[in-house]
Amino acid sequence: MNFPPPMPPPEAPPPPPDAPPARPLRVEGTPDPAPSRALWLVKWLLLIPHYIVLLLLWIGVVVVSVIAFFAILFTGRYPRALFDFTVGVLRWNWRVSYYGYGMLATDRYPPFTLGEAPDYPARLTVAYPERLSRGLVLVKWWLLAIPHYLILAAFSGAGMYSASGSGGWRTPGLIGASVLIVAIALLFTARYPRGLFNLLMGLNRWSLRVSVYALLLSDVYPPFRLDQGPLETERPL
Repeated sequence: MNFPPPMPPPEAPPPPPDAPPARPLRVEGTPDPAPSRALWLVKWLLLIPHYIVLLLLWIGVVVVSVIAFFAILFTGRYPRALFDFTVGVLRWNWRVSYYGYGMLATDRYPPFTLGEAPDYPARLTVAYPERLSRGLVLVKWWLLAIPHYLILAAFSGAGMYSASGSGGWRTPGLIGASVLIVAIALLFTARYPRGLFNLLMGLNRWSLRVSVYALLLSDVYPPFRLDQGPLETERPL
């Protein structure tokens, strides 16, 4: 007796036109195959020009975010030119962090540009949202993001002090401690521990997702998890 072939599973319906992308931010990094043993000792000096420019750029981001706040509140849209500027600053900051003391994962000097640099080991893109919630903009950057801020404080060591003495001491945080171990490993072995690279990518990826949310660039709430490894996975947020 012949049975009819099974019916294929129904395809998932496409998202509505105004739905935000499931993964608005992509953060990726390719580690150098043969990192320098001691270049990290002077990267703080080499990066001074970037630090000066980034200081000015972040001041601009503050101004842009205020303008974008009111634009979203009244129109539900983030002005595209302002969006591209803020994403460009995040991209620049990520490249400097990847080269410097947020990762120490490359010896290639970061370019001075807000635009994409596809051939650079550190890459960051944010999908432009056609529509943003006008009500959510009132609470997401301070109230809804508070749990993430507390976790990121532990990552960076901010606000963590001992009770001994009058001033106490500041802990380096998970990112700082991991980068210190990486620096020691590079100095003595000229090798970047793969496990620490994956961990630091996950920590930085989490931090950048929160930054994108807090800077009003997306309505997608950041997940409470470490997505480790050099490339973004297809795992949905």
